[in-house]
Amino acid sequence: MPPVTEKKDSRGAPADAPRPASGAAPCRIVACIDTSAMARKVIAHAAAVAKALDGELTVIRVLDTRPAGGTPPDPVEWEIRRREAWDAVQQIVAEQAALAERIKVQVVEGHPAQQITLWVRDHDVDLTVLCTQGEGHPTNADLGSTARGILDHATSSLLLVPHSLPDIREVTYRKILAPLDGSCRAESAVPLAVRLARAFQGEVVLVHLVPIPELTEIGPLEREALELRELLVRRNERVAQEYLDRIRGQVAEQGIAVRSLVLRGDDVRRRLARPIVDEAADLVVLSSHGRSGHADVPHGSIVAYQVSHPTTPLLIVRHRVVQGQRHAVPAPICAGLRLPDQASP
Repeated sequence: MPPVTEKKDSRGAPADAPRPASGAAPCRIVACIDTSAMARKVIAHAAAVAKALDGELTVIRVLDTRPAGGTPPDPVEWEIRRREAWDAVQQIVAEQAALAERIKVQVVEGHPAQQITLWVRDHDVDLTVLCTQGEGHPTNADLGSTARGILDHATSSLLLVPHSLPDIREVTYRKILAPLDGSCRAESAVPLAVRLARAFQGEVVLVHLVPIPELTEIGPLEREALELRELLVRRNERVAQEYLDRIRGQVAEQGIAVRSLVLRGDDVRRRLARPIVDEAADLVVLSSHGRSGHADVPHGSIVAYQVSHPTTPLLIVRHRVVQGQRHAVPAPICAGLRLPDQASP
């Protein structure tokens, strides 16, 4: 395999060296590709984010070492595969003319999901970019096995690129949708949405979904019960609008175009899909967990539904619990931007 030239970062240290706790080093972004047609789409989105965040981009191609039919691969054929994989990745990278010289390439061996998860952890990666499906997966499936494995186990934030997106050489995020539920965890995704909107001269659309309470039904509902439910929904909509107005004001102070939407629905997971389409969002940025914030699951129900019904690139902001702090904090890709400071956990 062709040698990988060691590159230095802005501190003069090897690019793969651990970063200091201050988070001063550029964010590290990894694009995971295979031999499918989605490889160029993944790299295009990863390159767009790397350029916007002035980050370091590495493209990884994993050669699956699991033998087909139980027969180990021939060593000569395997070496040919390695070289072909390297050349194919280099060719795709070369198409990103503005960033090609700054993109590193890695070809590793093993089980794709496991190797990517380990590489992300060992190299302190901030953002992992991958397709919802890869080679060998049916186009009607919601999420491929590799994407599912990385989603469930990777420690970095994730950008999932739907396989159905058109092939675009240069990606821009002009309209970024950010769902909020009033929690600090959900709000922690806003700074990243703001940073990307600034880079692309785009607009941030803040969305809050008000659920319609379920009433126990044994026969027809009483008029009083329906009126009480409507009264509660209207109260929640009013409070939600006041909340979004405050967040919108903080974003607008940073010179970013921003709007807010308060919507109601029986199922907030399904209801979120409508503004994504109606607003023609280029990107959805949201926290991996919201108000519930269950630490025993890799992501909440909103993320789980969205990754199973992907229509738009989905940037999932993961969190890290800092010793001595009550709440999890956003990943370093959000560093340097002030978060809203009055939300409940």
